[in-house]
Amino acid sequence: MSRQLQITFDAHDPQALSAFWRDALGYVHPGPPGVDLPEGADPLAAWDDFLAGLGVPKEQRNTRSAVEDPEGRGPRLFFQRVPEDKVAKNRVHLDIRAAPGLEGAARMAALESECDRLVALGATRVRRDEPASLSPGHLVMTDPEGNEFCLD
Repeated sequence: MSRQLQITFDAHDPQALSAFWRDALGYVHPGPPGVDLPEGADPLAAWDDFLAGLGVPKEQRNTRSAVEDPEGRGPRLFFQRVPEDKVAKNRVHLDIRAAPGLEGAARMAALESECDRLVALGATRVRRDEPASLSPGHLVMTDPEGNEFCLD
C-alpha cells in the first residue's frame, strides 16, 4: 500500500517561504478548515482572520504554513518556524522537472528560462551542470532561505 507524502521545511518565515514554493510549483495555499473562500480570496488573509478569531496572538500567526497541489497529485509542503539558522547542505533536496522530454540545448534553454523566473521570485542560482554522458544537465539553486534544489 502506498503512502501519501508531506515534505516539511524548517523556516524563519513560513508564509514567505510557502509563497515562494507555491509560485515555483503552481501550488495553492489551502483555506482554513470549515471556511469557504470566495473566488479570488486570499487564503493567507483568511488564515490570519481565522487565527485571530481563535485568539492566536499576531506574533504567533506565522509559525506554520502549507501549500498543496491543486490537482491533488503532488505532495503537500508544510513550513514550520524554527529559531535556528540553516548551517549545512541539505541531505534531501527537491528536483523541479522543468524540461520534461527536452534534450541538449533546448533542455538547457528551458532550464535557464525557469531559473530566471524563480530568481525573480527570490531564488538564487548556484551553478549550471552541463549535459554529460550520464547526465542530461541541470541547474542547482537555493530557495529564499537557502534550501538547495535543482532544475532538471
